[in-house]
Amino acid sequence: MTHIPGSFVTREAGGAGGAGSGPGTPGAAEAPERPTAADLERVRARDPKALEAFFDRYFDRIFSLAYRLTGDRTIAEDAAQDVFLKVHRALDRLDPSRDPYPWLVTIATNVCRDLWRSGAYRMGRRAIPLQDQDGNEYELPSGGESPEAELLRTEREQQVQLALAKLPEGLREAVVLHAYEGMGHDEIAVAFGIQPAAQRKRYSRGLAALAVLLKETMK
Repeated sequence: MTHIPGSFVTREAGGAGGAGSGPGTPGAAEAPERPTAADLERVRARDPKALEAFFDRYFDRIFSLAYRLTGDRTIAEDAAQDVFLKVHRALDRLDPSRDPYPWLVTIATNVCRDLWRSGAYRMGRRAIPLQDQDGNEYELPSGGESPEAELLRTEREQQVQLALAKLPEGLREAVVLHAYEGMGHDEIAVAFGIQPAAQRKRYSRGLAALAVLLKETMK
């Protein structure tokens, strides 16, 4: 269980609303409907009900993002908790006129960066489906009909996750945020204070680096 002090609620990652598609294997959380400016004004004013609704709206998606960046469910739950603690402390910086999700992504990514740099996490075994700008997919088979095929698929999934873990943090973020979160390159660029062209370059470099790593390890 994830416990958020103050006005936020207790919530288990992957509950109804959906970051979890099964035990230990969170899937994609649907993008929640954007709160109204009036809703965000109440959040900024620390209205308890508004805070609870805000947390409930975004927790699954932030947990899903943290899981993809760290590869570990337990660490992702801790990271998501830390994100919302930081959000609670920084509500005076919330702009009610803008979509809050890029702001949340920036906080979540910084939390994960701290984890990467501390070495306090280990990558999980979830496969990462990727698609480059030309529509070419780097994705593993969905399953096998025999134990031998299933074992081979699992081993390949591990190699994809390990390859992702070897990317520099900027490339990893570019790939995860675009390929998984569905964020546009322009939106990611704004969130991290870089030019859209730089984000596109990071994304392309990330895919190219993954392709090289996978070619070396998945022969």
